[in-house]
Amino acid sequence: MEHQQRSQGRLSPSSDTEDIVALLAPRLVHFAGVARTEHVTRAAQELQVPQSTLSRSVARLEQDLGVDLFARHGRTLSLTPAGRAFLVSVERALAEMERAAEEVRADADPATGKVAFGFLHTMGAETVPGLLHAFRADHPRIRFSLVQNHGDAMLEGLRAGELDLCLTSPVPDAPDLVARRLDEQKLRLVVPADHRLAGRRRIRLAEAADETFVTLEPGYGLRRITDALCAEAGFRPRVAFEGEEAETLRGLVAAGLGVALLPPPAVPRPEVVELTVTSPRAAREIGVAWLAERSDTPPVTAFKKFLLSRRGRLLPD
Repeated sequence: MEHQQRSQGRLSPSSDTEDIVALLAPRLVHFAGVARTEHVTRAAQELQVPQSTLSRSVARLEQDLGVDLFARHGRTLSLTPAGRAFLVSVERALAEMERAAEEVRADADPATGKVAFGFLHTMGAETVPGLLHAFRADHPRIRFSLVQNHGDAMLEGLRAGELDLCLTSPVPDAPDLVARRLDEQKLRLVVPADHRLAGRRRIRLAEAADETFVTLEPGYGLRRITDALCAEAGFRPRVAFEGEEAETLRGLVAAGLGVALLPPPAVPRPEVVELTVTSPRAAREIGVAWLAERSDTPPVTAFKKFLLSRRGRLLPD
């Protein structure tokens, strides 16, 4: 039987791809089953659907595509060249769908599922490893996809579905997010070891008004906090260097390139001195955030509950 073009009922070339997929997807399994057996009755038995349903499904698929996929020979069928070409792609698509379904089920498994967790760079050396170690004492097989980034990028990751939860600062206030304050972290003025202020233990931030600062880039939560604290102290910081990571800034301070407001380091550096800021109160809130309308998988629920239980003791002593 020669390949024939069907002129009635076919989708036009201008039809949206999403419309085509919506029409074709329910019929692909039926087509593949008939293609394997080349017999509608046997395929209906294997797929456990009525024969009439299967026949209509295949006929509608051919009508939607505008081509004959099968040549009819009484009760048996054989694939046309177009049908053979289509079957290759259909089997590949069905295998990918099955793989994706298995992956989604695995990620949602209460015992072995996965949590996509974002956190600030400054929490990567000590805080997050400690949290994961404590959590896995009761959930040893739950897996994590870890993302370190600045606050705004992580919030976008939540909205894009790339993250389940994130630890960030400042604690966000947005209608599409849920956020809970977990802890507070003091910030210190970090100066070079040979700096004129290095002999001090405490300082009012206004005393550093004439200093050159090194800061994180605009868009980082710690940068916004630094700017706000300096404004409260009565000055605008003169910024010489902007970076993306707090320990890099600490290195710049050690090299004598400026001073910085930073959280405590994971490992003290002898090349710098960290001064307690007495005025204004220098601290940042750390919170956990998630998308308001998103349903959690059991692993995400368990880890969220764990994080909320650490309120007031999230950070290492």
